[in-house]
Amino acid sequence: MYEQDTIAAIATPSGEGAVAIVRVSGPDAERIATSVFVRAQGKNGKLASHRLYHGQIQDPRSNKFLDEVLLVVMRKPRSYTGEDIVEVHCHGGTLVVRRVLELMLSQGARHAERGEFTKRAFLNGRLDLAQAEAVLDLIDARTDKGVELALDQVGGGLSKWMRELREELLAILVQIEAAIDFPEEQIELLQRRELIVRIDDLRHKISDILTSYEWGRLFREGAKVCICGRPNVGKSSLLNALLGEDRVIVTDVPGTTRDVIEESINLDGLPVVLWDTAGIGETDDRIEQIGVNLSRRYLEKSDAAVVVLDGSESFAPADLALLESLNGKNALIVINKSDLSQGLDVAELKNRGFLQSMAFVSAKTGSGIDGLKAQLRNLIAGCPEEPPVVLTNIRHKAALARSDKALSDASVTLAKKCPPELVAVELSEAREALEEIIGLINNDDILESIFKNFCVGK
Repeated sequence: MYEQDTIAAIATPSGEGAVAIVRVSGPDAERIATSVFVRAQGKNGKLASHRLYHGQIQDPRSNKFLDEVLLVVMRKPRSYTGEDIVEVHCHGGTLVVRRVLELMLSQGARHAERGEFTKRAFLNGRLDLAQAEAVLDLIDARTDKGVELALDQVGGGLSKWMRELREELLAILVQIEAAIDFPEEQIELLQRRELIVRIDDLRHKISDILTSYEWGRLFREGAKVCICGRPNVGKSSLLNALLGEDRVIVTDVPGTTRDVIEESINLDGLPVVLWDTAGIGETDDRIEQIGVNLSRRYLEKSDAAVVVLDGSESFAPADLALLESLNGKNALIVINKSDLSQGLDVAELKNRGFLQSMAFVSAKTGSGIDGLKAQLRNLIAGCPEEPPVVLTNIRHKAALARSDKALSDASVTLAKKCPPELVAVELSEAREALEEIIGLINNDDILESIFKNFCVGK
């Protein structure tokens, strides 16, 4: 457990704004806050919980007023942390809010560590561990879909599934432990078969959740897309068209782009990082070659590639070499310059076996850009029916994979008619992995690694 002290921190982003919030949580939160708070119009008396009060912050050492504020007390257990919380809503000047925080610290509060408010919410049972992690996802969400997925997990969507899986597993484990406690009642062949079926059914449910991870990861972290092609096919023009603004310098001179330009867009809820790369082709220019090598590295680590071809010219050897180097990577062929007379033989592309999705656009006029965005989103995320629960966290995925492996081992052990003690060990390992996701098993190292990623004040 944590030390039963009182913590304080600024809960709003740094910088100037209309309003800033100083948050205080712990057993002395109300005493500390009210010792520096003077209600408006000389009013006094006990403050009601969950109600805003107007007044001023006053330094009791000098009797100097620091700011006009609103103050709210939220008494346990009806608070974010499960402790007494006081929030002071003051003016958002950098100096003002810092002075209010320093006053709280001078009255006995300790400066909160990263994520300590949410960590206390977990330790006090207000949130389980999966919900606490989703709070950070909610803060970091970059699209409406990311917010939706995070809110579902904050509300306990994933936790509900994990608890149901755990209950099913416990029911199986009870039968195994009964066989251990009453050895004369050996697990009969029929019982073993039934238990194997139940374990396999549980594994199918875990598998369904595991398969949602890649889809969920894309919406949580975003997809990385490399715009590539030989020089002067219109890659930078295409980036500008996708962004709807002139972000990159565009000229008729091949090799204008020599570095990687990174920008982000929102494809109907899917956050995507676009990499505009230098033209890939043979060159004797040493600097251009550095750019080509860099482009290939970004192409390799991307989730998908947008291969740009010049529709006004015939298929070039450099185009062929680039397409052949994709090695099965998700790719969308974009035939650019559709506003010009067409010289590219699309049938030749297909005859050579390049059956990737194709889009015909004019980066110059904007024709076909909306359709390209839709095709790109479908290429990255696909169009599957959204699963009832979406996995977005690599820690959860690893724990579920361990649980699945332990269940698989238990199924094999049952089939081999091994002693029930061995089966119980493997089922217990599966249970512990599920419990680790929602925090029924506390591991200080895991907690430290999770909450250190939070900002101070959350």
